Amino acid sequence: MIGRIAGRIEYRGDDHVLIDVRGVGYVVYCSDRTLAALPGAGEAVALWTDLLVREDLLQLFGFTTLVEKEWHRLLMSVQGVGAKASLAILGTLGPDGVSRAIALGDWNSVKAAKGIGPKTAQRVVNELKDKAPAVMAMGAARATVAASDAAEDVIETPVSISPAPQSNRSAQAEALSALGNLGYAPGEAAGAVAQAAGETPEADTAGLIRAALKLLAPKG
Repeated sequence: MIGRIAGRIEYRGDDHVLIDVRGVGYVVYCSDRTLAALPGAGEAVALWTDLLVREDLLQLFGFTTLVEKEWHRLLMSVQGVGAKASLAILGTLGPDGVSRAIALGDWNSVKAAKGIGPKTAQRVVNELKDKAPAVMAMGAARATVAASDAAEDVIETPVSISPAPQSNRSAQAEALSALGNLGYAPGEAAGAVAQAAGETPEADTAGLIRAALKLLAPKG
């Protein structure tokens, strides 16, 4: 399995790039969004990759982040979603947008991708909704110092629960960062994370995100 390649871009196509790695050229297919973020021909590049193996075909797909690669892998697990459809969804929404749409059950955003109909979009949301917090946690693991400071404020802010233990503060910071990426206001996200941490102090980042989303879900 080829999980990552680093080399020099030889040329760019409409849906792929050719990357020279010590004299060997790899054709790597990417989403429109990823292609737009890559440097020009002759420049160095490194991509996380996923290899699709079929009886008559080998295709390499490239991603700028592990989160994008993980969403591609999960999207491909949904019936009716092939590599082309997965790249269309990621190209339209980006990995954060996919996380947001699936976590919030927003299948209309998924449907906005080229070639994705309403039934497929609904299937993507329904089948992957429980897996969204774990992927969001991957992205939030690189929480900034600001997010960590926000988590400190969550713990120090008076709330009607017992504060989470010190060892759980990193998970709180990451969960808070992930909820911020979903568009929740800092105040409501902080309150939900604090309550989730108080009720399940042993929860990891994905567990806190999952619990906080349930608390933030519209009632009734």
